[in-house]
Amino acid sequence: MTSAPQQLMIQGTTSDAGKSTLVCALGRIYAKRGARVAPFKPQNMALNSAVTADGGEIGRAQALQAVACSVEPTTDMNPVLLKPTSDMGSQVIIHGKAIGNLGAVAYHDYKQTAMQAVLQSFQRLKDSYDAVIVEGAGSPAEVNLRANDIANMGFAEAVDCPVILVADIDRGGVFAHLVGTLDCLSESERERVIGFVINRFRGDIKLLESGLDWLEQKTGKPVLGVLPYLHGLYLDGEDALNLEQHLDKQIDPQQKLTVVVPVYPRISNHTDFDALRVHPQVDLKLIGPDQTPPPCDLVILPGSKNTRADLTWLLNQSADWQQYLNKHLRYGGKLIGICGGFQMLGKDVSDPDGIEGVAGDTTALGYLPITTELQPEKTLKQVSGTLSLPDQPDVKIQGYEIHAGISFSDNAELNSVIKSDNLPCGFLSEDQQILGTYWHGLFDTREALEQLLHWAGLSGVETPDFNAIREQQIERLAHSTEEALDFDKLQSALEQFQQNRL
Repeated sequence: MTSAPQQLMIQGTTSDAGKSTLVCALGRIYAKRGARVAPFKPQNMALNSAVTADGGEIGRAQALQAVACSVEPTTDMNPVLLKPTSDMGSQVIIHGKAIGNLGAVAYHDYKQTAMQAVLQSFQRLKDSYDAVIVEGAGSPAEVNLRANDIANMGFAEAVDCPVILVADIDRGGVFAHLVGTLDCLSESERERVIGFVINRFRGDIKLLESGLDWLEQKTGKPVLGVLPYLHGLYLDGEDALNLEQHLDKQIDPQQKLTVVVPVYPRISNHTDFDALRVHPQVDLKLIGPDQTPPPCDLVILPGSKNTRADLTWLLNQSADWQQYLNKHLRYGGKLIGICGGFQMLGKDVSDPDGIEGVAGDTTALGYLPITTELQPEKTLKQVSGTLSLPDQPDVKIQGYEIHAGISFSDNAELNSVIKSDNLPCGFLSEDQQILGTYWHGLFDTREALEQLLHWAGLSGVETPDFNAIREQQIERLAHSTEEALDFDKLQSALEQFQQNRL
């Protein structure tokens, strides 16, 4: 068995080429071979994030990769996280803490400062682990972003890291993607690309072999592996939400719960619904712009990176969500608001300091007697406690909080159904139809998911262990990658790279 490389970077010809999953797979493979491995992404732009044990915020993908590597996630694994608040700006998070909002041009200038945080984190990981598997962002061929780059070749050049270039053949044009990307790189950048990985291949590999031979002759670089398309593979989403994604599961129409989730523009932490996606008794419907929500048993308002803007979007859609929700509740349906969705359930949301956009107040849906004020200091913590729903036994529940707002209520009509250290953290309306909380990850605890689905109207709940499903998917990915990747060829390419540095 070949040893793990001290450092190796995975870059892609496009977004969603397979960088995250390849890092995940390599992390698990090398960890099972006895190496202590850490994932690393210098800069991530994503609205799906996770909270580390020390109260920092990192991209959700890096938290998943840490699970694959069998190590605890830390803020060093994703030192720069950008959370878009609009098309032109993002909240900038350095070493797990928000430093403010920057527009695209201002952040471009800030990258030199951000690079120092990146290099500090990378060095700490190198000092603590046998190997660091690095994930790039987007594509290194984005020549307009080359200046002050910290996400792709700029980082690789700074730390002298070898690079594997991965491309998605399922998109089409895979050879043009690989050759074209190389052509956009400088000579020194091309030299550090040690080989290619082609991802998501379906069909007979013999039909691809002539193309692989041409690619190696054209570029002088080896194809390290062709990874198969894995049907039904489901792992935590890094950011983008595919409204058309369907899992391979059969749902009994006589024993199912229909759940509707509106997908607003700045939806955050949609991984909250992963456990529902894979549940065999849940029909999860993600409703995008101008789609009409169907009748359902449960509506969930998800988190948002810009609560007031997304609330305005929700109320101005061609589908009248306020009218839909009123009718849904009138007919006995259940409603859950999580984080930003919880804030939307109240009377109003105010942003006096312009934390998420233009300062001001927005009238909310008015279902819960709370008011929310956004504040500069962000709440970041892992949480655990007890879920106590009516007529059900208490069960343990855990999750995490990521929010800038504080919600207030002096109304006794709110019943506390989630408690942590005897403090109320989740609230139920007087009619027991509406639940609101700041806690993400509500559905990840098996017993809590069963109780919540029962409360929402599902009888005979049979809940699989979501964490076990995630582990099975990681193992499936790693096994498939280990079979398809030529590790001897990879080791030779790494050794050749090191020789060329001498």
